Order: sequence, then structure tokens, then C-alpha cells
Amino acid sequence: MSQTGGDHNELSGWWTRFIPERFRGPIVPVVRLNGVIGAVTPLRPGLTLAGVAKTLEKAFETKRARAVAIVINSPGGSPVQSRQIYRRIRQLADARKIPVLVFVEDVAASGGYMIACAGDEIFCDPSSILGSIGVIGGSFGFTELIKKVGIERRLYTSGENKGSLDPFLPEKPEEVERLKKIQRDIHETFIALVKTSRGARLKGEDSYLFTGEYWAGERSVALGLADAIGDIREVLRLRYGKNVRMPVIAPAQGILAKLGGRKPGADALMGLTGFPDDLISALESRAIWARYGL
Repeated sequence: MSQTGGDHNELSGWWTRFIPERFRGPIVPVVRLNGVIGAVTPLRPGLTLAGVAKTLEKAFETKRARAVAIVINSPGGSPVQSRQIYRRIRQLADARKIPVLVFVEDVAASGGYMIACAGDEIFCDPSSILGSIGVIGGSFGFTELIKKVGIERRLYTSGENKGSLDPFLPEKPEEVERLKKIQRDIHETFIALVKTSRGARLKGEDSYLFTGEYWAGERSVALGLADAIGDIREVLRLRYGKNVRMPVIAPAQGILAKLGGRKPGADALMGLTGFPDDLISALESRAIWARYGL
């Protein structure tokens, strides 16, 4: 009896070889969005709409796609680029009438969580970090340092606020308040986006959810920031069957990408002039990840 069943399974496997692969199972294309959002360094840009638009379009244009899965691992960055990527995902999903399933890896915080909100459903690992719904900005103050080394700051502007928050001049309360007003406006936009996307699934007071705090996976699900614990393979196989195909849609590999992501002459550009900026940008990027213990 078992032998007959084995022969039947073997025969089934044999004749299915003649069926084109594209017809063998449901398709859910996968797009990975990793890294800091916005310009990180001139030679190593982070996530931007310009950088991911074609990849997203290709995923949503996949024939017979049952859904699009987006894997996010980002500590945030530019609020503008975050919102633009979010909007592009929703535009494509609405136009194609295809659901979006988001899977959080290590972190989807700040702008990374904003992008995650483009998903119809959000899944995460128990140890994933989600949230940080707020706005942050930072700088340095060098006024005491330049006094010690005998440097005089000379700044020439047209417009009384053009030199606002210059790190080499003493901080002015009115300039700080002006910056905070802009941050409040951006924060309100972020909050509205999360409320629109998550709706009644959100659990908790605004004064708790939108302070910039962040949480691990289980707590994020309890707060409604995510829908369930689950990894991409587990969720997609459960929902679309064990034969579901999950092709990863990656950016086109042109000659620049094959050179390791560097433009021709990049090493020459990173001379004494470019290296400090590149180093500072890299340190800032590292600091954004470190904010979440990563």
C-alpha cells in the first residue's frame, strides 16, 4: 500500500516537470529594504525613492503575483524619503489591487516604521524593534573649542536667519524654537500617517505611542504597531501553500554595481577633501543603528 502511494508521488513529480515553472505555484515577489534612509555618504547613498522605485515597480508588475512581500531592516533617516517610499508602495498596491505584507527583521524604527506602515499587514520577530515615532535632529557646538585655539568665526549672510544654528556660533533660544516648530510639524505628519495606516488596530494613548519610544516584537503586536509574530517563509507558506514561490526582486546590476557600488574614480574623490565628510557620514549612520542597540 505504501509502495503504491510512493509510486503515485513519484509519478506526480515526474509529469510536473513538463509544466513551466511559472505555473507551478503562487508567486509572492520579495523586495528587501535595508539601511539608513536618505543620503548617507556621497558614494554610498542610503535608501531613497530614486534608488528603490524601479525595484518596487518590477515587484508589483510581476505576473500572477498574489501579494508583494517587503522585508524591512532600517533604523530610519530622512522623513521625506521615508514618506515618498511609503507613498510609492501604496500607489502601486492600490493601482494593482495587490496586498502588501511587510516583514520586519532587526528594526523598523522612525522612518523605517513609516515605510512599514505601507503594508496591509506587518509581521515581526519577537526580538524585532519597532516604533520610534518621532523626529530627531542634532548638531555640535564648537564655540568653546575655537576660542581655545584662537579661531575667529566670520560668517557673511543676506537674510537675518540664514546663519541660523551655526555650530561655530553661540546657540540662540529663538533659533532652537524655530527648529522645534518644524520638528513638531513633521511629527504631526508622521502621527497622521500611522493613524491612517493602522487605524483601529492601534492600542494605547497618543501620549504613549507617539513619544519616540520603541518596543520589541511582542509588545509592538500588543500595541497594534504590528499584526503578528512570524517570518516570511512561515507566513507565506501558511497563507499561499507550501509551493509558494518567493522570488527576490533586486536592483539591476549595472557596471557600477559590479564595481562594488563605487563610481569610476571614486577612490580619487575620497582624497583629503572628501574623506572627512565620508567618515563623519559613516559615523552618523553607525550612530543611528546604535540608537537601537544594533
